Amino acid sequence: MNTLQVLILSAVEGLTEFLPISSTGHLILAAKVLSVAQSNFTKSFEISIQSGAILASLFLYWKVLAFQREVLKRVVWSFIPTGIVGFAAYKVIKSSFLGDLDLTLASLLVGGVVIILFEKYFESHRGKLEVKELSLKKSLALGLIQAISVIPGVSRAAATIIGGEFLGLERKSAVEFSFMLAIPTLLAATGYDLLKNINQFDKGEIGTLAIGFIASFVVAYLTIKWFIKFIKKENLMGFGVYRIIVAFIFLIIG
Repeated sequence: MNTLQVLILSAVEGLTEFLPISSTGHLILAAKVLSVAQSNFTKSFEISIQSGAILASLFLYWKVLAFQREVLKRVVWSFIPTGIVGFAAYKVIKSSFLGDLDLTLASLLVGGVVIILFEKYFESHRGKLEVKELSLKKSLALGLIQAISVIPGVSRAAATIIGGEFLGLERKSAVEFSFMLAIPTLLAATGYDLLKNINQFDKGEIGTLAIGFIASFVVAYLTIKWFIKFIKKENLMGFGVYRIIVAFIFLIIG
């Protein structure tokens, strides 16, 4: 990958990680548009630049996690099932799921329909719970829902936001919980992949990862700030429509 490709992919990661449109799916599509081959390093790059997004979320929410124990407890409980599924399915995810364009487009399309249907449902079924009021049992259930996002195109953000609202969280609380839950989830995914593959990378590739980290952090930070303001006034319907349009465009052009 050249520097321009690295910057574009990192910006795509930072922009899409916390929106309900699937960062992994968009990275796969962006790599196709940029003619970036799906090598072992490319797949590790797509996973590891998530660490920049992690830092953005941690930078904004560290005080909440450090001083509100009930919130931290629910983040930990929700991460447990996701961590187990991610660890158990790591080889399948890395060898089969990542880079699978057909699976990604199908997930984007189905996920878009699901978002639209749930938005219609939530118009009259708004949750009222804050994160600290979510039961530990429901926190575990939300972790299981998030685990579905190991499939590229599903969107971790969409799964946790919709799942959180379905379990009774108020919308803004569901969105912020999604941001905080990203920290252990993406940290585990990035750390485990780097542990498995770091010895295979040369100095140039490690430098590429560093550039990607910085770029994704900056874009993710700005995206989180914008999305919090957006969600106070708008719903997720537009993201559902966008997912469907993107899926059809790539299905048509092949």
